[in-house]
Amino acid sequence: MSDSKNIPPVVEGDDLPEQLRIRREKREAIIARGAEAYPVAVPRTSTLKDIRQRHKDLEIDVATGITESVVGRVIFKRDTGKLCFATIREGDGTELQAMLSLDKVGQENLDLWKSEIDLGDLVSVTGEVITSKRGELSILASAWILAAKSLRPLPVEHKPLSEETRVRMRYVDLIVRPEARANARLRPQVMRALRETFNEKDFIEVETPMLQVMHGGAAARPFKTFSNAYDMDLYLRIAPELFLKRCVVGGLERVFEINRNFRNEGADSSHSPEFAMIESYEAYGDWDSIAALTQQLVQDAAMATSGSHIVTHHDGRQLDLGGKWKEAYLFDLISEGLGQGVTAATSLDELKAVASKLGMKIDPKWVTGKLAEEIFEHLYEGKLTGPIFVKGYPIDTSPLVRAHREIPGIVEKWDLYVEGFELATGYSELIDPVIQRERLLEQASLGAKGDLEAMQLDEDFLRAMEYAMPPMGGMGMGVDRLLMALTGLGIRETILFPLVKPEEQ
Repeated sequence: MSDSKNIPPVVEGDDLPEQLRIRREKREAIIARGAEAYPVAVPRTSTLKDIRQRHKDLEIDVATGITESVVGRVIFKRDTGKLCFATIREGDGTELQAMLSLDKVGQENLDLWKSEIDLGDLVSVTGEVITSKRGELSILASAWILAAKSLRPLPVEHKPLSEETRVRMRYVDLIVRPEARANARLRPQVMRALRETFNEKDFIEVETPMLQVMHGGAAARPFKTFSNAYDMDLYLRIAPELFLKRCVVGGLERVFEINRNFRNEGADSSHSPEFAMIESYEAYGDWDSIAALTQQLVQDAAMATSGSHIVTHHDGRQLDLGGKWKEAYLFDLISEGLGQGVTAATSLDELKAVASKLGMKIDPKWVTGKLAEEIFEHLYEGKLTGPIFVKGYPIDTSPLVRAHREIPGIVEKWDLYVEGFELATGYSELIDPVIQRERLLEQASLGAKGDLEAMQLDEDFLRAMEYAMPPMGGMGMGVDRLLMALTGLGIRETILFPLVKPEEQ
């Protein structure tokens, strides 16, 4: 059920709440006197941040003789007789005091400030840079102009926004909450760190299609759409894997893409239907080399954002991402959790008996490997704080992965767990086109039986493989989940504008 707390109703005309009605009346009054409520441009000679940096050592009660024009949102306002005070804030969160005195701006401009300017309005203030008698760095205004009239009041400071409102009205969240602005600025820092690590290792960044004739590269249910121009059904990308592998066949031996993927599945604290992902492929690498690369990517991102491999979460907890990360095999962990031996050779009936003892619901469409993975997730859900590479997944759930070179029944695939959730997955890639065709035919058979997550038979991808695909390691990592690992936040807080249902009117 949607939490409508703090979300103002959408109303117009005579039904407007009093505060909205008064602000609209002020807008009309501004226009009626020949001024502009939304001018095309306003004076601005410097940012608030620049002024604070240049005058950070200014002593108490000093006039610099320097005139600047600054802009910002009014977040505090105190009007007295001949002297008005306001705090304005610019986009990065920097704040500065503005002082408007009768002798500097005149009676008319002072009265207009008092009557027309509200909290939330964007203003331009021109005046001398000074420090007040209390040592507060300020602009002593000689003129001011409205940059944009806010027709809605800001939320009351002592009443925090609900999570639903923060997500639905992120623009308000960014205005009022420093943490929201910090989170928004964290993502580009992480992206920059990821790209720098890849560049240092001579990886090429490429772009692959979001609209695809057939979906592939992951076991996931796709979004379906229709192209009027081509008169055909299309799918939104669930993964870029098959196109990135085509690049490697063509001689781009180290490639990566930071992409948007779409999966028509559930949404919770670690899943979103639309999400950012990074995928990379390294010719002549394997699951071990790609694991080392993944570890470096995460550690470099931590260093770029926190200055350390130890990151501090929003609630004060710390997570150590440093050192060499742990490794464990999937079936060893299952055996340990159950207190009995389970291997890739354990039959479907035996696994069903285990699942029944655990009180699990069993989907009749699950193959043996899928049931083993579900048992693992049931045993360890939220418990693998890691970082830990869980290795050796069943062969029947990994149709694009090379069989383990020593242990039968499993593939050279790992999942990286951090803070109880899967952060990344990596492989020694299957490069034999004959075996790949067999695997995809098995997937097509599952799809025909009703498995909505099964992959399709991609003949063009198989043709590309037949031109000789080099041995390689491949990796996919959720960027939103990487931000979760670095901040301790849920996925809806790391995505700036996550998908939400329409508001109920």
